[in-house]
Amino acid sequence: MRVKTRQPPRIKDARREQAAFASRALTVVVIVAALFCLLLGRLIWLMVFQHETYETLSVENHIQNFALQPQRGLIYDRHGELLADNRTAFSISVVTELAGDIDSMLADVSALVDLSDAELAAFRDRAANKHRPLESVPLKIGINAEERAAIEVNRHRLHGVRVTPEIVRYYPFGPLMAHAVGSVRRISSEDLKQLEPARYRGTRFIGKRGVEAFYESSLHGEPGSRSVAVNVHGVEQREVARRKPHAGQSITLHLDSHLQIAASAALGQRRGAVVAIAPNTGGILAMVSYPAYDPNLFVKGMEPAQYAALANSRDAPLLDRAAHGRYAPGSTFKPVVGLAALSLGLVDWERTIVDNGEFRLPNQRRVYRDWSWTPRGGGGQGVVNMRRAIYRSSNVYFYTFAAKMEVDELPDFASQFGYGRVTSLDVEGADAGILPNSDWKRGYKGQPWYPGDTVNMAIGQGDLLATPLQLATVAAVIANRGRLVPPRLLKSSDELLPEFVHGEVERVEGPRVEDWEELVQAMADVVHRGNKGYRQNGTAWAHIGRDISYRMAGKSGTAQVLEIPQGEEYDESELDEYHRKHAWFIAFAPVEHPQIAVAVLVENGGGGSSVAAPVAREVLDAYMLERDAEEHRAIAQAPQRQQPAIMQGTTDA
Repeated sequence: MRVKTRQPPRIKDARREQAAFASRALTVVVIVAALFCLLLGRLIWLMVFQHETYETLSVENHIQNFALQPQRGLIYDRHGELLADNRTAFSISVVTELAGDIDSMLADVSALVDLSDAELAAFRDRAANKHRPLESVPLKIGINAEERAAIEVNRHRLHGVRVTPEIVRYYPFGPLMAHAVGSVRRISSEDLKQLEPARYRGTRFIGKRGVEAFYESSLHGEPGSRSVAVNVHGVEQREVARRKPHAGQSITLHLDSHLQIAASAALGQRRGAVVAIAPNTGGILAMVSYPAYDPNLFVKGMEPAQYAALANSRDAPLLDRAAHGRYAPGSTFKPVVGLAALSLGLVDWERTIVDNGEFRLPNQRRVYRDWSWTPRGGGGQGVVNMRRAIYRSSNVYFYTFAAKMEVDELPDFASQFGYGRVTSLDVEGADAGILPNSDWKRGYKGQPWYPGDTVNMAIGQGDLLATPLQLATVAAVIANRGRLVPPRLLKSSDELLPEFVHGEVERVEGPRVEDWEELVQAMADVVHRGNKGYRQNGTAWAHIGRDISYRMAGKSGTAQVLEIPQGEEYDESELDEYHRKHAWFIAFAPVEHPQIAVAVLVENGGGGSSVAAPVAREVLDAYMLERDAEEHRAIAQAPQRQQPAIMQGTTDA
C-alpha cells in the first residue's frame, strides 16, 4: 500500500501581487484617460467648430417663421372708382399637429359653424399637401361675427383651431365688371407647380381672369415674414422678428364705370357684348359681356353644384363674349371690302352697277342673294355706287367686286384692320378669330380656295369669324382714317409694369385720304340719311337717326347662324332661339373728330339695324351727352377771367 505525502503550503508573494495590481490600475487609468480625451475632443468639436450649425438647429426648433400676406394692388377706373378692392375677412384655420384627432376636431367645429362638403374636402387636401410643420391650414374662409364668436368661446377645447384675419378681394360692381376686370381664385395644386413657392407663401389666391390674370405679377406684391418663439407644444410665446410685406402695384384702367353701366343697361337681358374704344389712345372705355357671373363667389367659394350650374349653362355666363366670343361679322365687313376694291383699282366711288337682288359667278348655277331678297318678291337695291352700297348695305355690289379679286387679296388687306390676329396689348386671352385664306383652308379643311369663298367673305360670312373687341378695333381704325392704335385697358400705374409692352401704331396701306373721308360719309349716311323713301334711307336711320343731336357714323350687320338652302327663306320666330341670326352694329362719333368707337353684338338677336343699332345709340348718347354736360359744367364753374385794363392814350395791339 502506497502512502500519499502532503505538499507544503505555498507562501504568499506580496511583492508580485502588488506589481500585478499596479499594472491593472495603470491600464484602467489609461483607458479612462483616453475616453476622457475623446469626450473632451468631441465637446470641443461641437462647441467650437460646430457651434453655428447646432445653434441654427436649436433656434429652428424654438423659432417658427410665418409668411405675411401682401396686400394686392387696387384696380381703379378712369374716374377713380374702385373696381377691385381689398377687405379684411376672418377665417378658421387649423394647425393639424396640435388638433389631435382630425375627424373629432372637424366634428366639433361643424357643430358650431356650417361646413360644406366642399370646404371639408378642400381642407383635407390642403392638410395633406402642406409644406411645413405647424403651418396653419384654412378650413373656412369669410366667417361672420356669430361664427367667429362661437369659435372663440369654445377655443379652450378646440386645440389647434384659430380664427385669423386675412385680406381678401372684393369686387364692388359684381357681375358688371366681371369679364373685363376678371377675378382671383384659390390657388390650386396645379398652380403651385408653376408658381414661385417663396413668393406665394401666405397667399391663398391668384388672378385667373381678365386684368387680375394679365397683371398678376405686379398686382400680387411681395410677402413679408414673421418669426415667433414657440414652446415645445408649438404655442407662440413672443415675436422675434418681422419683415413687412410690400403691397402690389395699384393700376388705373381706361374703363369708364359710368359708360359700362350704360352699356349694360342698353344691352339689357339679351346675350351679347358691347365694346367701346377711344380711337386716339386705344383705351378701352367699356367691355360688357352678358350674361356674366359674380366674381365674389370665387373668393368666398362655391359648392360644386353651384359652379357646375355656371359652367354648364347654355347661356355660358363664364364666356367673355367681348374678347373670346367668335362670330361671323356679317355686313359690318363691307366697308373693309369696299376699301380693298378701291385700293386694288377694281372700282371707284362713282362706278355703278344694277343690284336686282341676285349674283352668279361665271359658269356657276349657284345664286348669291341680297339681304332684301324674298322668293315672292325678289329684292335688290337698284342702281348703286359705292356710297349707296354702304348705306343701303347692298350684297350684290360687294359680291361683284370681291369676285374680281385674286386669291388671298381680300384676307391680306383685311388683316391690316386686326382681323385674324390679336392687336390688343393687355386683354387677357383675347381671341384672334379666324381670317381664312388659301393656306388656312388647305390646312384646316384639306380643300383649295374657291371664288365662292371670296364672295361669301365679301358679306362677312363663310369661315370668317371675329370678336366684338376686333370689330370695335375696326370701327376705331375707320374713325382714325386708317390708323390702328392697339387697344389697351391700362391707363396708368404706380410704377412701370413689366407685363405691359407699348404697341406700335399701324397704318392701313392702300386707300387714299379721300377714300377714308368718303367711307366715313357713307357710314354717316347709314344713320343720318332719311326722309326720302325706303329705298333711299340709310339702314339704321329709322331706328336711331331721327332725333340724334350729334353726327354718328355706323354700319349694321346681320350674321346667319344656320345655312339657308338655295331658293328658301325661314321664319326666325319658328327657330330655336340659339339658331337665330346675330345682330351687329359698329359706330363712332362725332364724325369729324371721333372720341369713341363702339361695337355691339346681340347674340341671336335678329336685325343689326333694328336690334343692335339702338344699343349703340344709347352707349354713344351716354358718352357724348354726359361729356357735353361735363364740359358745360366746367365752363360754368370756371372763374371769370378779368379783361385787361385799357389805359387812355394807348393802342391795343
